[in-house]
Amino acid sequence: MAMDDSSSTSGLLADEAATLALGGALAGSLTPGMVVYLDGDLGAGKTTLTRGLLRALGHAGRVKSPTYALVESYAFDGLEVHHFDLYRFNDPQEWDDSGLAELFGAHSLCLVEWPDKAEGLLPPPDLTVALAVDGEGRRYRLTAHDDTGRQCLTRLSS
Repeated sequence: MAMDDSSSTSGLLADEAATLALGGALAGSLTPGMVVYLDGDLGAGKTTLTRGLLRALGHAGRVKSPTYALVESYAFDGLEVHHFDLYRFNDPQEWDDSGLAELFGAHSLCLVEWPDKAEGLLPPPDLTVALAVDGEGRRYRLTAHDDTGRQCLTRLSS
């Protein structure tokens, strides 16, 4: 993991196990109340990263993409993780109509795939995780957008 500056870090993930491991490492550095945007094309590894994060938090069950349900929620002691997938939205107004905004709060960690589908209506991210296919592996970039995101990157790098 290379720290580019205090606001971002990037690297290469050789395989699915490395993507799961990055998710696991993120689990230890994210805090309740954070909003994390997951950026990447279909098949880039967003749900795999989320699976690694949830397993590190103690979730033993199945982790599926919330493409059709729009959100999958996971309860932990003192923390709720909400994994959103807005891919099917055709209009940002669908976000307001969905009632999902109420899931964002001080005791939740919100991971949002395809945030551009509700552009201007979602809470801003503390951190963006960008994933891109690179041969058999993935490239990643973690970008902090505020002090909370920068503190997350600091914890991750130490």
